Amino acid sequence: MSDYSDWIGWGYARSEPMSERLITQYRATLAGYLAEAEVPVGLHWCLVPDVVAPDKLGCDCHPKTGLFLPALPLPRRMWAGGELTFHVPFAPGDLVTRETVIEDVAFKEGRSGKLGFVTQRHTYKVSGEARVSERQDIVYREDPKPGQSHAPVRAEDWPDATAWHLTPDTALLFRFSALTFNGHRIHYDHPYATGVEGYEGLVVHGPMQAVWMMNLATHLMGCLPKRFAYRGLSPLICGMPVAIEARESDEGLSLRVRRETDGVATMTATAYR
Repeated sequence: MSDYSDWIGWGYARSEPMSERLITQYRATLAGYLAEAEVPVGLHWCLVPDVVAPDKLGCDCHPKTGLFLPALPLPRRMWAGGELTFHVPFAPGDLVTRETVIEDVAFKEGRSGKLGFVTQRHTYKVSGEARVSERQDIVYREDPKPGQSHAPVRAEDWPDATAWHLTPDTALLFRFSALTFNGHRIHYDHPYATGVEGYEGLVVHGPMQAVWMMNLATHLMGCLPKRFAYRGLSPLICGMPVAIEARESDEGLSLRVRRETDGVATMTATAYR
């Protein structure tokens, strides 16, 4: 793999207001799975997306690598996980500036082959004051090999968990993609998701699963967690019923999104008090 050290420290800043229209659309899209808050939890992920003309899109309909992220020699990109620190809640009308810096580029060998990891740092500020600090982990992977599969492990039982239940459908995936200006074809193009990237169907967004857990944690705690760390484990396919679960832990709350069809956890998180 080539040296990508010239990307370390590269960054940019963009601003966008926390508009009433965006708040209303977010509430409508995720109705029933949001904590009480003046500005819904997780809405900052809808701000200042990467926006490019069609000729600057890759085959997956993300902006081509080399524009905002390094062009690693691995074709498939996904949001693998990250960690957020919440400082001060947002208010409607806030002009939010997100400062983004690439912190690291690394390569590893996984069960499915070569993996590339890009770590980004985002700081969301209002009038120069940090409201959210975030580490975001992006993973690049090889194309799936014919017949390649790894059986996921059923999650342990949580008999004491508090749970929300839902079945994500195509309308939910479309509206969340629109809110975040996410053009990734795995969320709406079934032939591409199954035939090119090897999934069983349309894929539910990783950030949306994190938003569900973030809101459940806020609902149970009665306030934003101090920190929220999350990690993707297995794909969640559109139409699969899921439980968004939380239980007490030494740090605060342990959370997960679990497929109810087979008991596999697709994403886990810890919300720190």
